[in-house]
Amino acid sequence: MRPAYLTAARSLQLGREWAVEGDQDRATEAYEEALGILRALPPERTRDVLLAHTHLAYYQTLVLVGSQAGQEHLHLGVSYARSTRDPLARAIAQECLSGLEAVL
Repeated sequence: MRPAYLTAARSLQLGREWAVEGDQDRATEAYEEALGILRALPPERTRDVLLAHTHLAYYQTLVLVGSQAGQEHLHLGVSYARSTRDPLARAIAQECLSGLEAVL
């Protein structure tokens, strides 16, 4: 399982880098790859933390391009962040929710 986590984490990292560079298509492909790997693994904290980060990064990337399609990723990312109690994931989730409240 360790290689699967490393591969998923690398896809997440690449997705974030491509999103910052403005290549949303490659970023979303990387997030989809990470999600595919993680969903195939049995539930456990490491997987759930990576799922939280991936869903939240996916949401943030979709927001950058003005897409409303990211609501499911926001919901899942926040849910995983709350259940894992990962401090960084929770901070990112709170930032995403705060930004959403500012828009509403």
